[in-house]
Amino acid sequence: MKSTKFTPASKLSKAEIDRKWWEVGDFFRRNSLWMLMYCTGCCAIELPPAMTSAYDMERLGMGPMATPRQADILLVSGYLSLKTLRRLIYTYEQMSEPRYVVALGSCPINGGIYHDSHAVINKLDQYIPVDVYVAGCMPNTESVMNGFVDLMDQIKRKTAVGWKKYHENNAWYKENQKTSLGEVVVHDEFHE
Repeated sequence: MKSTKFTPASKLSKAEIDRKWWEVGDFFRRNSLWMLMYCTGCCAIELPPAMTSAYDMERLGMGPMATPRQADILLVSGYLSLKTLRRLIYTYEQMSEPRYVVALGSCPINGGIYHDSHAVINKLDQYIPVDVYVAGCMPNTESVMNGFVDLMDQIKRKTAVGWKKYHENNAWYKENQKTSLGEVVVHDEFHE
């Protein structure tokens, strides 16, 4: 049996202690993922079977949340029009960090069956970073569950860093957003 050498906290540097706390946080983070569902299309029909007893995503520590400030995952399923893209960006920016984006179906990847529409965006990752794509039109429930397991694995390997990319390349994302939307600010009775 392999023994581990105990190092007193007084001999560890601040960076080492911070890294250890981040590892502990990652363990709990990947085993307790709360998602905000932004469902605009038919892929959302795969979520009820994933949540019920047949697949039971709650056994993975996953569950739905009602507000962006409580959620870890922004789950985007279906096509995005220019009107909904503005609200999606607004929602993403309200989420606390680290935050992850999972995109279901072919619509967020390439526009799906609406790829040639003037009102539908074709590449979600041009506007916000996407950590996991689940391909298919529409992806089956097993694929959706595998996408969540892939995200957990990325968190464990520290490769789910879309939220960091959003900070590092913020000017590029904002330029893409402004090119498509004109301005990102939401103008309605709730935001003015």
